[in-house]
Amino acid sequence: MRRLGLAAAAAIALIFDATVPARAQWIVFDPNNYVQNVLTAARELQQITNQITSLQNEAQMLINQAKNLASLPYSSLQQLQSSIQRTQQLLAQAQRVAYDVQQIDHAFSTSYAPAASSQSDQLLISNAQSRWQDSYAATQDALRVQAGIVGNLDTNRIQMSALVTSSQSASGALQATQAGNQILALNAQQLADLTALVAAHGRAQSLEAAQRAAAKDQGREQLRRFLTPGQGYQSSNVQMFH
Repeated sequence: MRRLGLAAAAAIALIFDATVPARAQWIVFDPNNYVQNVLTAARELQQITNQITSLQNEAQMLINQAKNLASLPYSSLQQLQSSIQRTQQLLAQAQRVAYDVQQIDHAFSTSYAPAASSQSDQLLISNAQSRWQDSYAATQDALRVQAGIVGNLDTNRIQMSALVTSSQSASGALQATQAGNQILALNAQQLADLTALVAAHGRAQSLEAAQRAAAKDQGREQLRRFLTPGQGYQSSNVQMFH
């Protein structure tokens, strides 16, 4: 009976094994393994997100650097140089006793020199006429310089407006710096115009003062000659202004 039972059990086992497909497998779910896989995938996704953010930041940094290195598209240098050249030309056109040390020394050793008894009346009158012409020319030169500087005001206004607009719309540090430098250059040009105006006005005043001083000295000499006994006054035809 024991042998018969074992044989029957073996037969049943063979029958069951024959009825199950050869490729069938049992699926086993492991929760711990699943959780670990999910966490690993999440960490990898976070790393990828961090890398994308880093690349975006680097790209924005490069864009900002390009903006900071971009040059200002507007330049007022040519207009400022033209204004300075116009003022310089007006100063260079100064008449008679101009802005030259040698000319000044020569004038004050001749027509502006103290009147001497050895000088003739005609020479004294000629020196007086020369001094008046110097003062007249210096006054005219000062007015011409003033007119030229006033003419530069409209150009300066246009340049200042353009530079301020460029500075406010600057896309980077370099553009803002260049706009600031050009505004400083405009201020320097205006200061040069002011210096030229002061020089021209001062020249006219100085020549006028020198003329008055020389005229007083010449008047004393002529009075001395008039009052000198035996010499007396001798009339003559004199053309003072022409």
